Amino acid sequence: MNNKFNKLCRRPLAAAIATLALGAASGTALAQAKTGISDDVVKIGLLLDLSGVYADIAGQGTATAVQMAIDDFGGKVNGKKIELIFADHNNKADIAAAKAREWFDTAKVDAVLDVAGSATALSALEVARSKHKIMFFNGPGVQRITTDLCAPTAVHYAYDTYSLANVTAKAMAKRGGDSWYFIAVDWAFGASLQKAAEDVVKESGGKVLGGVKHPSSPPDFSSYILQAQSSGAKVIGLANSGADTVNSIKAAQEFGLMKSDKQKLAALLLFINDIHAIGLQSAQGLILSEAFYWDLNPETRAWSQRYFAKAKRMPNMIQAGAYSSTMQYLNAIKATGTDDTDTVMKKLKSTPINDFFAKNGKIREDGRMVHDMYLFEVKKPSESKTPWDYYKVLGTVPGDQAFMPLSKSTCPLVKK
Repeated sequence: MNNKFNKLCRRPLAAAIATLALGAASGTALAQAKTGISDDVVKIGLLLDLSGVYADIAGQGTATAVQMAIDDFGGKVNGKKIELIFADHNNKADIAAAKAREWFDTAKVDAVLDVAGSATALSALEVARSKHKIMFFNGPGVQRITTDLCAPTAVHYAYDTYSLANVTAKAMAKRGGDSWYFIAVDWAFGASLQKAAEDVVKESGGKVLGGVKHPSSPPDFSSYILQAQSSGAKVIGLANSGADTVNSIKAAQEFGLMKSDKQKLAALLLFINDIHAIGLQSAQGLILSEAFYWDLNPETRAWSQRYFAKAKRMPNMIQAGAYSSTMQYLNAIKATGTDDTDTVMKKLKSTPINDFFAKNGKIREDGRMVHDMYLFEVKKPSESKTPWDYYKVLGTVPGDQAFMPLSKSTCPLVKK
């Protein structure tokens, strides 16, 4: 009787011990996962526009910059190999989301460090949120990445529509541009950029006289330019990018807008690649804002010349930002000894950013990387002394003045 009782007592005890042992083993495994490199490799993904309207500004050049960062890091972090994969999302949100999901689920990608385009970025962001994976954004400008759609694992790094509109529109307002008409691409990015600029214009005491939207890559911008001219607005704001901006400016040149004393053209997102495509003869005098310029100082020149040796063109702010953010990500892994999402994000948000791209940069709780922005004017052909010598610096706007303050943010992560 006692032996049977003892056996019965030992069974639940043995089960309890086994359960505790299993729990301890699981805890050890979890601890190991959070203190090491998963799968013994750090795999980075990029979702780019390799063949569409943004290919020149957020395509192969971004992959080149990220590979430079990996090479400069030695190809390994904490003894583990760093791998880069990238794909063309064809500017389709469903393709971007599907590819991000595939990478996180089956390709063992640890982080996606850029997604070109705004609509594609927002779709990929939702996948990163659901998978609790790190995602950086250098190419897209849409502000929702750090407002209502902000995620604890997302970082908006190089620029956004608020900073571009804030810096450029305020500068135009100070020059007498108190009435505006907008030509905007009919995408999430165009709407976001136009709205941000309209807010600045109204806050500065100006008026918005109207606007027109165009599809991506229309065959001709003549009708849009004519509508803008007939509005009588002092400033015609371009809320588009890439080849669309280039073709808008070329059309404006054909209709004499670039030499007009009554109306001025403001390209709210303009890259050095665009100036190169347009030429100084047509682009001279344009006012624009950017987060980076290759000829800003000795540090920017040194890195840009190395980039030029590989890409055969000077980098824009997306490409410079992609290199910088990749280095920040890899340094966070090196410092913490793990690629665990929460651990790496905590390190990223607590570490100041000081490199050729940004000084005293900081990743805020809403995911916005705050840094200085610059106001430029495109040089006259006679002022340019060397190839790619395109900008005159008109001013520097500190990050806390360039980007939306947290007090105005609708990001649910921000403590009010």
